[in-house]
Amino acid sequence: MLIREAKKNEFHLLKEQRLNSYMPYQEELSQKHWGLLKANLASDNDQQPSVEVFVAEIGGEIAGSVVLFPAASKAYDWKTDTIAYPEIRLLAVSPNFRSRGVGKALVEHCIDISKIRKQRFIGLHTGSFMINAIALYEKMGFERVASLDFTPLDDGIVVKAFRYNL
Repeated sequence: MLIREAKKNEFHLLKEQRLNSYMPYQEELSQKHWGLLKANLASDNDQQPSVEVFVAEIGGEIAGSVVLFPAASKAYDWKTDTIAYPEIRLLAVSPNFRSRGVGKALVEHCIDISKIRKQRFIGLHTGSFMINAIALYEKMGFERVASLDFTPLDDGIVVKAFRYNL
């Protein structure tokens, strides 16, 4: 597996892959919440200056991607505050490549980069309905930071904050 920086001409493909990766959640969410998530997946928020997009490549095919926002950047369209450390966002693994360590490898890559940059922490947020993602993050050593949780809609779904000590 090769982890590399995404090329600009791949961004459209990555958005499609994100949408396909998150599609199973459509049945679990209200139409309004799915609409918000879908808009978020298609957003150009990952093309801000200093934001990095990485892909995992297996056999010449893009198996997954992740976005790394630098410390103190605006990682969410609907939130006005920023976090003082890097934030992992939009982790997506193609259904054809699941259970092969792609998601873990992409998260580890973001951790390694943040360590090199002498950051103290790296964070992420994930929906309370993303049970497999939460299990992965906890297994990797991420800890909950409930004070940074948020609810984008009044539908009971909490976007849970996690942080990893570097």
